[in-house]
Order: sequence, then C-alpha cells, then structure tokens
Amino acid sequence: MDLLLDPNVWIAFAMLTALEIVLGVDNIIFISILVGRLPPEQRDLARRLGLGFAMLSRLALLFSLSWVMGLKSDLFHVAGMGISGRDLVLLLGGLFLLYKASHEIFVEVEARELDVPPVDKSGQLSGAGQRLMWATIGQIAVIDIVFSLDSVITAVGMVDQIGVMVAAVLASVAVMMFAAKPIGDFVDSHPSVKVLALAFLVMVGMALTAEAFDAHVPKGYIYAAMAFSLAVESLNIRARRKRLGAKAGA
Repeated sequence: MDLLLDPNVWIAFAMLTALEIVLGVDNIIFISILVGRLPPEQRDLARRLGLGFAMLSRLALLFSLSWVMGLKSDLFHVAGMGISGRDLVLLLGGLFLLYKASHEIFVEVEARELDVPPVDKSGQLSGAGQRLMWATIGQIAVIDIVFSLDSVITAVGMVDQIGVMVAAVLASVAVMMFAAKPIGDFVDSHPSVKVLALAFLVMVGMALTAEAFDAHVPKGYIYAAMAFSLAVESLNIRARRKRLGAKAGA
C-alpha cells in the first residue's frame, strides 16, 4: 500500500509507460504493415495476437531479469570485439528487419498485384491464405522478441521495482492495442505513407544492427527524421485533396 502512495513510484510509472509507448511505435508500424497484407476480416485477429505476443514476451523477459542481464556478457570475441547474446539477438533482428522492410518496399512499389491473399470460390481464405496468416503472426512474434529485449533492458535501467515495470508494460500495450487499428488503417490507405513507414523500419533495422556492434544510434534522430517526413507528406496529402476537390467542383 505504501508503494501506491509513493509519488516517486507514480512518476517512474508514468515515465516508463511513456517510454514503452515510444519504443513500441516501430513495433506498431511493423505489425500494421504485415497485417495490411491480410484480408480485412483477418486483420483484427492478427493484430491482437501480435500485440498479445508482444506483451507476453515483455513480461516473460521481465520475470527473467537475471537471464536478460546475463545476455550482456560476452560469449566470444571477433576481431577484438566482444559479442554478447544481446548483440546476437539485435544483429539477427536488425538483419531480419532490413530484409523484411526492403522486401515490403519492393512489393509495394514494384509488385503490388502479387500482394493478394489467395481465396477459394466461396470467398474464404485458401490453404495458402491460411499459411500466410500464420506466417505473418510468426514474423510478428520474431520481431516482438527483438523489440521486447531492447524495451526490457531500458526499463531495468530506469526502475528497480518489478511491479512498476509490469504495470508500465500492461499500460503501454493497452495504448498500443487502442492505437494500432487507426494507425494501420491510415498507413494502409495511403501508399506513400506506407513506403515512408517501411523506410522508417529500414532505419530501425540499421540502428539495431549498429547497436549489435556497440555503435549506438539515438532513436530520437530516427523519430525526428520520420516525424519531419510525415509532416511533409501530410501537407502533400492535404494538397492532393484540395486539388481533387477543386476538380470535382469544376
């Protein structure tokens, strides 16, 4: 009870929740883009499963703090540089994100007609469509682990109480659940924004890969660049709407 009445605990909770939400932006974008390839009736389920797995992976890592912190110990050395378990996870996750984002950019720009889930004559997803559904969830699960590891290590550096960490994770995932659908719908309905979001994921993948080699790239720079690009694109979208409205009224 004393813990709940301590203002320092509430301040730590608010700061950690805000940080978890910010760190979850790239996770939401990745989920939104992958889910956008599925039929509309499958998207909500895939989105909930993806964010649910993100929550479970964060909680599992929080309750395995000794193991997580052990990942920072060097396993071996390459060219005089120590490589830890965390470095390996970040490297593999970064390379996967680079590959996946680059592939999705190709599909969006060059082969959009191929990005259609197979359906049978009844309008239901075919076996290939079902495999696409579970393959999408599997890819979300893989990248969730990478983002969760980064998130949990950051949380450990800010707060000592495990209860505060768990509460912050639950609150941040609840916000992500609420925000994921409108963000996904907006990204999916604006192809240019989708390409910008994929470019953002390329930068995140680059940052994760660099982090694996102890070259820290502050995410604030990436977020600032993305925010500026989105601001410019929002002006372009508004200008296009005005031109279309003027043509319709002519």
